[in-house]
Amino acid sequence: MAPKDGGEASSKLVLYSYWQSSCSWRVRFALNLKGLSYEYKAVNLAKGEQFTPEFEKLNPLHFVPVLVDGDVVVSDSYAILMYLEEKYPQRTLLPADPQQKALNLQVASIISSSIQPLLMLSILKYLEEKVGLEERLLFVQTNIEKGFLALEKLLKDFVGKYATGEEVYMGFVICRLMYLWHLRLLWLQNGLRLTCPSSLL
Repeated sequence: MAPKDGGEASSKLVLYSYWQSSCSWRVRFALNLKGLSYEYKAVNLAKGEQFTPEFEKLNPLHFVPVLVDGDVVVSDSYAILMYLEEKYPQRTLLPADPQQKALNLQVASIISSSIQPLLMLSILKYLEEKVGLEERLLFVQTNIEKGFLALEKLLKDFVGKYATGEEVYMGFVICRLMYLWHLRLLWLQNGLRLTCPSSLL
């Protein structure tokens, strides 16, 4: 691990994660893309391990992922990606071109704020309790597809080898992993087909 000054990192990165968390997937992908070694600490959300006093000290919101880098604790996948980009700039997640950089940040923000929350376990549970499983699935599927179709319009003039250009950057990482997770949850588990424009893959 090499910080900006080119020296070795003084501490080992620790990632608190859950295997079914799409937000955690993003961070794991970025860590591997940057060639950063880290310790993986599993937090079983299904068993409520995110509500333990130990984890609450790391993130009072009880969400994963959480990254610990020495004395620095960062929660929220978007914030973690930006932290990694600033401190460990090798194999950058953001292009140097201002327009391309803004595009990747916009894609990441749209997915993080408008699409991914629809599949948070707490939201899914609440919707199922209020409207039932069938209506919940229909609502989630419909609105996720709207989000992906909006992204296709946003990216149509920038698509290259990948969704946001010719290199793997933050926008593509989040977009691709989000789609794969949604596909798994809505299609494999519930028999629903989630459509996604091929340009986003």
